[in-house]
Amino acid sequence: MPFRSLSPQSVRGRQAEARRNDLVVLEAARDVFTAQGAAAPVSAVAERAGVGMGTLYRRYGSKTELLQRLCVLAMEQALAAAGDALAAADPWDGLCGYIAACVELRSGALASLAGQIETTAEMLGAARQGMARTEDIVARAHRDGSLRADVTALDITWLIEQFSRRPPDPVDPGEERNVRARLLAIALDGLRADLAHTLPGRPPS
Repeated sequence: MPFRSLSPQSVRGRQAEARRNDLVVLEAARDVFTAQGAAAPVSAVAERAGVGMGTLYRRYGSKTELLQRLCVLAMEQALAAAGDALAAADPWDGLCGYIAACVELRSGALASLAGQIETTAEMLGAARQGMARTEDIVARAHRDGSLRADVTALDITWLIEQFSRRPPDPVDPGEERNVRARLLAIALDGLRADLAHTLPGRPPS
């Protein structure tokens, strides 16, 4: 039987399915690697994602390749949230929405892998674009006067990363979400210019 090329529809279907599978693995990896670090076995990710090791290795040639792909996916999610923030009519609402979206996505959960895997050009490009957009979000809120003047884009990045580090199996997921929402609301109030007290220390670099 002669070989037939895939139709555009089937290619899109397979690409969409691969993307969905990537996101399932990404969520599992966030749980595993934030709990166990970069040394965690890929088998733990596969088990948590509910996929076989063969499936992972057919898609990724190595653990490093898997981690590199997951980091890019996480940054792409944050970039989409940043785009929504910059499109918001109110700069403060945009900033708060960006932080809340990134925390919900746990976009900073894989930040601990930085320096432990080789950085690809795609990763570096996404990271630079993400920081540029965060700086734009912060600058809008500064110009609006709603964000305290001594808060930097890196402060926001570190805040998101801290809230992204959740236990993989909280005893009570509902209570964990409740506590996180309360603490995030407290943190956001601390960013407001009209409630500001002088921050201790120096800005992160």
